[in-house]
Amino acid sequence: MAEHIRYARNRREFLTDCFCGVGSLGFASLLAQDQARAARFNPLAPRQPHFAPKAKAMIFLFQAGGPSHLETFDPKPLLNKLHGQKRPDTFGKVEYQNVNANSRILGTKRTFAKYGKAGIDISDLLPYQQKIADDICVLRSMHGDMVVHSAAQYQMMSGRVIPGFPAMGSWLAYGLGTESDSLPAYVVMPDPHGAPEAGQPMYTNGFLPAVYQPAMFRAGKRPVLNLELPNGISLDRRRKTIDFLRNLNEANNGEDPEFAARISAYDTAFKMQTEAPEIFDVSTEPQEVLDLYGVGKKDTDDYGRRCLLARRLIEKGVRFVCVVAGGGGGETEWDAHSDIEKNHARMAALTDQPTAALVMDLKRRGLLDETIVLWGGEFGRSPESERGSGRDHHNTGFSMWVAGGGFKGGMAYGATDDIGLKATVDPVHFRDLHATLLNQMGLQQDQLSYLHQGRRERLTEVHGRVIKEILA
Repeated sequence: MAEHIRYARNRREFLTDCFCGVGSLGFASLLAQDQARAARFNPLAPRQPHFAPKAKAMIFLFQAGGPSHLETFDPKPLLNKLHGQKRPDTFGKVEYQNVNANSRILGTKRTFAKYGKAGIDISDLLPYQQKIADDICVLRSMHGDMVVHSAAQYQMMSGRVIPGFPAMGSWLAYGLGTESDSLPAYVVMPDPHGAPEAGQPMYTNGFLPAVYQPAMFRAGKRPVLNLELPNGISLDRRRKTIDFLRNLNEANNGEDPEFAARISAYDTAFKMQTEAPEIFDVSTEPQEVLDLYGVGKKDTDDYGRRCLLARRLIEKGVRFVCVVAGGGGGETEWDAHSDIEKNHARMAALTDQPTAALVMDLKRRGLLDETIVLWGGEFGRSPESERGSGRDHHNTGFSMWVAGGGFKGGMAYGATDDIGLKATVDPVHFRDLHATLLNQMGLQQDQLSYLHQGRRERLTEVHGRVIKEILA
């Protein structure tokens, strides 16, 4: 049956019908302009990854100072047999900061056993992490290029050995934005004892626009100050102030990225005051959860609170959280130059229970599959002794672990030689780790780039190998 078409009877009807269509086109154009404007002034809006991701968020449990692989995840019986002797020449040479030709092999007092279905070797230093053996993938063949703290920390965080380059968290915020409209995209929770050797520059956005810089929370029970509105200031008045600043900045500065970052910071601060203050009060958690993390216990209260807060932030859409264990240098970090036993026993007592609790808690809440948890420091410790009972910095072979986010649990990947001196089987450089983490977040390492001084910069510097053997 032919469709009935009604033709305009006069010029007025014809013009009316035409301009109805023009109006629709005009409305669509205005809508597109509004969306573009929203994107310009909300650069942290969620963005599509390059391909389907396994994970949506990441928590990095940064163990500052360099935990010893030889006392944690990489048992070497030969160390005890060679204790007090010079290192055999057959193992080759490495560069150290303090170990020299007069240094001797240092055995370990730690005992190892196999845990989980696959039998992962974990020492008695970490009894709580023994319970998550089936959830973690231990990377026993990590290596980096630098043997001093600051340069190694820069490389671990940003892929470069000097400051000025964006950290992992900034790259993820740049590539993916955030799923939270009331919290920062990227959060760092430092140790209460102070900053590690590389300081705040290791966490920064580098040459990326300022909106991708981290929010540095405070240590202690009040990680963010001034969440309450000042006395006499109503919510409506604060909102008007924010709107006025936004309009002023937009009118005077157009698309200036620094002002876009400032506007975004104002908006986030306002929303944290009005929509998200309860997120920082971990006391609202059930007592069973607080006990799981060790909140309220002398040793674990601080790190437990920060790990628990990391879980709460991830639940609310924050993209990347770095929880730092260790700061201020020396004995307040995993930096055991003089007494490996005393130092590592102290640091493990502070961090082991909250670390395991975070993985357990994410898993039972159904969040572990879409959240990457990374544990480790900037390097390991030397097979030889320093000052008789300590170990020096060691970058040529050490251990880290990953959990969740599409990684295989219950496995150890790679190996070091018989004294833990060098990564000898399936070596994993920091750039390989970075490439693999990006891959699990749905980001292709070469596509995630930023034009800086005429060069397309990326987290992996040149190119990293995606470690497919550890992916589920």
